[in-house]
Amino acid sequence: MERVFDSEDFLGLEALDAWTEMAHRDIMPKAFRVVDGEVFRGWFDEMALGPVQVSSVAYSLITTSRTPRSIRVSDPESLQIVMPRRGPHFIEQNGRSTLVEPGEMVLLSSSRPFQSYAIGEATLMQFPIALLPAGARHIDRLVACRLPGDKGIGQLLADYLARVTVDHTSYTPPDMLRLGTIGLDLAAAVLAHHLERENEVPADSRQRVLYARVTSFIEKHLGDPALTVDQVAAAHHISTRSLHRLFQAHGASVRASIREQRLERCRRELSDPAQRHVPIRAIAARWGYPRPADFTRAFRAAYGAAPADYRRQALSRPGAGATWGE
Repeated sequence: MERVFDSEDFLGLEALDAWTEMAHRDIMPKAFRVVDGEVFRGWFDEMALGPVQVSSVAYSLITTSRTPRSIRVSDPESLQIVMPRRGPHFIEQNGRSTLVEPGEMVLLSSSRPFQSYAIGEATLMQFPIALLPAGARHIDRLVACRLPGDKGIGQLLADYLARVTVDHTSYTPPDMLRLGTIGLDLAAAVLAHHLERENEVPADSRQRVLYARVTSFIEKHLGDPALTVDQVAAAHHISTRSLHRLFQAHGASVRASIREQRLERCRRELSDPAQRHVPIRAIAARWGYPRPADFTRAFRAAYGAAPADYRRQALSRPGAGATWGE
């Protein structure tokens, strides 16, 4: 649910009060105060993924605080991962002061007072600490510490948060539960990595995180025509047999997944009016098909039409067609 707040647009109701009222339904209630100026502007978009809550927020310059009194009144014993998307975020908690910027993330605990100064946009992920395999005494070591979100396992979590907030109105209830499980697995893996306690992450969670790592690697290398199953396995220090078992557990095939993703990227670009003047062979080469004949054969088998015919029909209709013959 998205709400937009602007004190110039509210009749008899301050935008910040409306923001605070909505945010108090959060699993980690906080107080807000405008730092400069009389006008507060912002928006708040929240989504429940089972026990996980993901929110996209934007705001003019404000301070956020959680006091000892508010903790005594209500402590859900939850954690919040803050990932700035725009603007600096200054966090104070657990005796630490940290400046977090886009490309980074920071962990907050509902059980300790904190204060923040922020402007811009951020994605927040909140969940009960009891759902993590590592105990609270270990998690405290990471509270208010700057964590990288642009490399390694941190980038996987950042990519997940960026993707899960896009067009979330199309998710079904089972989709949302599955996405919540994936988010928890990734959050647990990030925190365990920084605590050097990876062995405490359950085996099934480790497998789901490994699958996320592998699929992310494949997506980033789809344009490499030399990408092979052996390369994918070697990049993750597992055998090809283990890689095949990993994909089979998710009802997929490694080779089929690579092929389907390449063809889907090509299909999207062939349907894109902005790329109508890009030669088909260039699109095919961009996504790992250097030989036009191989691409035409694979595309026809997948979509029932040659690439040129598909593009012609897709671009002749209002909007790009999603599938052949729609």
